Amino acid sequence: MASISGIGLAVAQGKPAAAPLFRDPIYDGAADPVIIWNRQEKCWWMLYTQRRATAEGPGVAWVHGCDIGVARSTDDGLTWRYLGVLPGLEFERGRNTFWAPEIVWSGGKYHMYCSYVPGVQVDWNAPRRIVYYTSSDLWKWTCHGPLELSSDRVIDACVERIPAGQWRMWFKDERHSSHTWAADSPNLRDWKVVGEVIGGRGHEGPNVFKWRGSWWMVTDHWDGLGVFQSADAEKWTRQSDNILREPGSRKEDGVKGGHADVLVQGDDAYIFYFTHPERKPSAPLPNPETYATRRSSIQVARLELKNGSMVCDRNAQVPFQLKPAVDNWR
Repeated sequence: MASISGIGLAVAQGKPAAAPLFRDPIYDGAADPVIIWNRQEKCWWMLYTQRRATAEGPGVAWVHGCDIGVARSTDDGLTWRYLGVLPGLEFERGRNTFWAPEIVWSGGKYHMYCSYVPGVQVDWNAPRRIVYYTSSDLWKWTCHGPLELSSDRVIDACVERIPAGQWRMWFKDERHSSHTWAADSPNLRDWKVVGEVIGGRGHEGPNVFKWRGSWWMVTDHWDGLGVFQSADAEKWTRQSDNILREPGSRKEDGVKGGHADVLVQGDDAYIFYFTHPERKPSAPLPNPETYATRRSSIQVARLELKNGSMVCDRNAQVPFQLKPAVDNWR
């Protein structure tokens, strides 16, 4: 097993972010990050899918049986310390699977939407749902049960309040060609399906945010991230080039980026994504996969606008320091 040298790497303020930014010290499979300001502790938290890259087992069992890992930064995002996994998410008997958390703050509490697969599956054929939780402190969660959405195979929720006034959830529907679908809610608990939002080739992990006067969506196409722009978060236009498609030169960043979260702070936007640093772009994956091809790392880079298009120079040595969030930031 390779050493996890990215964990706890110190970076001076105003210097570029560490690369990798974070690696999970238990299974070395951190993926699907979401970054959230902890209002009680006054620091940044990262929640992520704790894939079991070191686990033995048949098929894709290593991607199942996952918990939601937690890391905390008390130095403005420069270094991250592993805290453990979220307790108490289980609502059915047995060992089950949790992926890709999404969290918003509203009405004095945190709202989490977590992808859920029953059991520890060895293939990709099981049903999947999105489960709704609330918390007052980001650690102890109350489960309100699975949501009724467009099918029994939905994952990867992203939630924002759109200009029309209601909350909107975007998610991947695997029963409908792995396209992005949407549902609306007045209260973050009761959801009504809107329909398909992004079609075309299959994709996953939609992430929506407002930045520099436009709404943006990035989606994981397993070939870098597709980028969509909108004036109202309803009608989307895709830009021609994917971001994070070309390998980077930083440590652990020499492959395509996947399933991202974007944190906007004023005119700055930081994209947190994961890589499989030992996968070779031109080589087929071994069957079964090995620890080397399973393991994953979290990276961060800054987004920019160039001639109206979103670009991301993942090699740029730009200063990285997150600002504390204000109470009404979302």
